[in-house]
Amino acid sequence: MASEKRTDATDLGVESNQDLRHLENVDIHDKSLNAGAMEATAQEHSVGFIQGFKTYRKAAMWSFLISMTVIMEGYDVTLLGSFYGYPSFREKYGKVINEENGYQISSTWQQRFNCLAAVANIVGALLNGWATARWGHRKVLIGSLFWLSAFIFVVFFAPNIQVLLVGQTLCNVPWGVFATTGPSYAAEVTPLAIRGYMTSYINLCWVIGQFISALVLKSLVNNPTHWGYKIPFALQWIWPIPLGLAAFFAPESPWFLVRQGRLEEAKHSLKRLSEPEHNINYDNAVALMVHTNKIEIEETAGVNIWDVFKGTNLRRTEVACMSFMSQITNGGALCYSGSFFFQQIGNGLPPNTSYAIALGGKGLAFICTIISWAFIHKIGRRRIWLYGFGTLACILWIVGFLALAPKQTLSLSWAQAILCVVWLGVYSASVGPIVYTIVAEIGSTRLRTQTVVLARSVYYTGNIIFGGVINPKMMAPDDWNLKGKAALFWSSLATVTFIWGYFRLPETKDRTFGEMDIMFHNRVSARKTAKYVIPEEDFNRTGDADPVIRDEKTATS
Repeated sequence: MASEKRTDATDLGVESNQDLRHLENVDIHDKSLNAGAMEATAQEHSVGFIQGFKTYRKAAMWSFLISMTVIMEGYDVTLLGSFYGYPSFREKYGKVINEENGYQISSTWQQRFNCLAAVANIVGALLNGWATARWGHRKVLIGSLFWLSAFIFVVFFAPNIQVLLVGQTLCNVPWGVFATTGPSYAAEVTPLAIRGYMTSYINLCWVIGQFISALVLKSLVNNPTHWGYKIPFALQWIWPIPLGLAAFFAPESPWFLVRQGRLEEAKHSLKRLSEPEHNINYDNAVALMVHTNKIEIEETAGVNIWDVFKGTNLRRTEVACMSFMSQITNGGALCYSGSFFFQQIGNGLPPNTSYAIALGGKGLAFICTIISWAFIHKIGRRRIWLYGFGTLACILWIVGFLALAPKQTLSLSWAQAILCVVWLGVYSASVGPIVYTIVAEIGSTRLRTQTVVLARSVYYTGNIIFGGVINPKMMAPDDWNLKGKAALFWSSLATVTFIWGYFRLPETKDRTFGEMDIMFHNRVSARKTAKYVIPEEDFNRTGDADPVIRDEKTATS
């Protein structure tokens, strides 16, 4: 997408009324196609942050609305994990472990819930990759919202923990769809100038959902009746209808329409996503999409999930998968368990206090996610991730060492709890939002949804292993009962992940999708991507030349 301020309507960028059929079967060497694509690329780079929001405020609005499905996912996914420390919920679905701990949800049942939820998330994500390639984001999203509305009934009326497990598993299928639809749609409908903000906004949606969940639980934690946990479940019915209406009226992704060969519809979608009075050259914008699509066709024969492992897509897939995986290996399963963890560390904090701290942590996360937008504007994706992830690893090491103290006092419990809240703030200002931006940008345009789907599936697989099996055993009073010492495991894992990021995570800030194609084709080192200059002759490459690594000092623009 591109916008420009020009006054000469004959040749200076206003919308053309010619049809786009001439672009359907052109060769990648076609001069008209290449000229339009290069002009659209230059236009994208010329649009600043403020102008981007003015010209594409409709795109930002639709991205804003569609990404709100992640608010629902953030609320729902964290709800059950927070219930593990909830008195009325434990009395209904748990059992007495011993006189000291009273009713508890055993580590075995925690593992079942976490593992089956992650498996269902993977199923949903894979279904989304297959279905979106055929029917687009809107139809798949509407169908998923209908699915969720139906199976919330199972959760709400569950008479025992077995039925609750079935209901939660079925609900996790559409949640897998929501987690992968938001980044893909945001990346495809917003221009370069605001793309980073709208993709990182997805993490803010996640935090908002968690904050609402924490607020509801804090207000009901002292309710001894079954409504103490039924009301939070019932609130899930608020979301599907308004979000379904938003998806129904939203424009489809123009990139999806170009991949389907529906160029006129793609042009119409661009009109709905922008302000026509800003003199947008829609033909050039479509030409850039067609040009990028044709480059990628030469590296992938058709579109299926296995294409993400072919050619340069293999490195893109590695970056996307490891980026999402870093949201597991950074200790999120420990720190995001919040209220339950606070009740286990040291001498333990009472339920009312632990849920209050958790609520404060979610509020801090909300503020820090907004602050992260200032970082995105000034700092590259790679630097934000490295600085943020390094800080998270250090915090985990401190929490772990505090837990090694021979005498665990209430002061040490508070110190570990506060450090977890600080962890949430740092995560929300850096790794949390920037990972969504990286994953949304890194995949090729033809395989973006498939790349996001696979990366999210790897995330869910990691969640099964670390969050679903290992962390419950480390934390449960009836199992390993490591308490704060579990942070030593997570700090070691985070350190290894940080080393990977230093050597393998590239910079994608201020790069169009076409420019990223060239950078990956030329196998530019991750540490050189920030300053790499794209050679002009590479813009017309066919994809069959030998890949060459060009030094930024000798490359010409």
